Amino acid sequence: MSSPAANPTPAEVAAVQPHLSAEQQQQIAQAQVMAPPAPAHPAPSASLYVGELDPSVTEAMLFEMFNMVGPVASIRVCRDAVTRRSLGYAYVNYHSVTDGERALETLNYTLVKGRPCRIMWSQRDPSLRKTGSGNVFIKNLDPSIDNKALHDTFSAFGNILSCKIALDESGNSKGYGFVHYETEEAADSAIKHVNGMLLNDKKVYVGRHIPRKERQAKIEELKARFTNVYVKNLDAEVDDKALEELFSKYGKITSAVVQVDEEKKSKGFGFVNFQNPEDARKAVAELHEKEFKGKTLFVSRAQKKAEREEELRRQYEQAKLEKLAKYQGVNLYIKNLDDDIDDEKLRQEFSVYGVITSAKVMRDDKENSKGFGFVCFSEPDEATRAITEANGRMIGSKPIYVALAQRKEVRRSQLEAQMAQRNQIRMQQAVPMPGAPGYIPGAPMFYAPNGFMPQGQRPVFPPNGMMPRPRWAPQPQQGQQMPVPGYPQGPQGFSPNNMQGRPPRQPRPARGGANQSGARSQTAGQRKLSSQGRTGTSANANGAAPQEQQQQANATPDLTAAALASADPEQQKQMLGERLYPLIHAAQPEYSGKITGMLLEMDNSELLNLLEDKAALDAKIDEAMDVLKAHLAANEEGKAEASA
Repeated sequence: MSSPAANPTPAEVAAVQPHLSAEQQQQIAQAQVMAPPAPAHPAPSASLYVGELDPSVTEAMLFEMFNMVGPVASIRVCRDAVTRRSLGYAYVNYHSVTDGERALETLNYTLVKGRPCRIMWSQRDPSLRKTGSGNVFIKNLDPSIDNKALHDTFSAFGNILSCKIALDESGNSKGYGFVHYETEEAADSAIKHVNGMLLNDKKVYVGRHIPRKERQAKIEELKARFTNVYVKNLDAEVDDKALEELFSKYGKITSAVVQVDEEKKSKGFGFVNFQNPEDARKAVAELHEKEFKGKTLFVSRAQKKAEREEELRRQYEQAKLEKLAKYQGVNLYIKNLDDDIDDEKLRQEFSVYGVITSAKVMRDDKENSKGFGFVCFSEPDEATRAITEANGRMIGSKPIYVALAQRKEVRRSQLEAQMAQRNQIRMQQAVPMPGAPGYIPGAPMFYAPNGFMPQGQRPVFPPNGMMPRPRWAPQPQQGQQMPVPGYPQGPQGFSPNNMQGRPPRQPRPARGGANQSGARSQTAGQRKLSSQGRTGTSANANGAAPQEQQQQANATPDLTAAALASADPEQQKQMLGERLYPLIHAAQPEYSGKITGMLLEMDNSELLNLLEDKAALDAKIDEAMDVLKAHLAANEEGKAEASA
């Protein structure tokens, strides 16, 4: 446990508290002797909470770290339900409470990817956290004091459930922290003996932790009793004396200053401090937005820079949310527009669905259409009707794509979520390598293998970078081995399928057999070629297809909307994928299979547009590569940390 087994001697206190004076160490030791012994933690389960984790930390890394202490039952890194990004904390379950205690003692504040992790017993009942019982707040801490030093200092007064130093975005101490004791008596003892003491030559404040709501109420009360007033938009001729004369009629003034530059010229703003808060409020109420020497004054309560930035940020976020709420469900995004469609024509095309408040076709610097635009309706029902009826409709020579307008970050998060879900399914279906403990990256829970690993042995995990065979790839000729991106081509026909001990999967024949597929293709020339391509490929696999059928399948013409519409829904994606893959393979040969699978999640009308517009296809490939690189980079960091 984190509390000492017996009361420490003054020498022991000095050993763990080098930043205290000898007199202060003696006082703490005496307080510990007089204090009743802290009760042992009940620990009804062997479940640990692990917090302050880097977002890239995975279950595999935590398993390797905690399994050295004892056999781990399961590990779960908590993630966002939509984006699957780590929330920065995890739960580690041991089979034995003894192992949990040992992990708490030996691994607490251990660096994980450069961050000290914070370990405590998992509290199933949130009432202990919400009531704040035994929670202590410490401020004015020296920047050199970290979590462990704070824990060592305050552990002399009782059993500590949690100890934390507040850090900024750069990982530097903010100068304050929190210590959560198991009992109220331990918290009172720490406040009594440490408050006002010097820690690393800085006088610290130790007191009860006040919840945010109560602090906010006190702050608002203090704001209402302000005496310092900020004034701006002052004329250049206004000096300290003129400013004091202007405000003196509202009450007694202790100081009035106009800010000046190095040349003693006015900066156009100043401060006036009243003796009574009532006089300051009266001055703000009567002088704000009043004219003085030809300029409209701005008069308000003086604020610190951090407070002003926070208020401006809050106002900006509020305005942003109000704007999003105003256009939620009524603003539509339309793309795949002809170049000759302007704002007026776009409005006319969509006016049949309801009342339009605005219609805009986006253009570049040369006033050329970018091929997409926005239409905003007055009611959500009208927008829904437009999406249902206009999506895929032919306007001019192209089928348009209609959907609700989304912010870029929302679209990106959805794409990341789709990719994470696809990877998770692929990993779950993959066969683990021999000797692996059965870990599947991205799965909701990590379970230890049957038959515990010997303590200290390094676990082996399947590589996160393993890529499945692409769904859309050119069919190999008879006797040839199809290269798979991401896999090294070994001798004697070695391939990932051979590595897993199973024969290559044959292409699925068309529904109803080759004869029925050929009969249907007589009414749709485009589908005939696709069906012949698949039939020829299957025949090649059996060693009986003529060379002419392969050449005919490879020479497929451009896919049209009419040909796509005549095909069955299950075959439409196949037809689109067969034409997208060669284009993507030419740009990104290594990840062409993955990118093709990602893009096939899009609407068919969008995919048709990508086949016709190379610039749009390149943009989508770049966007997919950004998401893919971020995912692969996170996996590589996890592998590097696990192997370190």
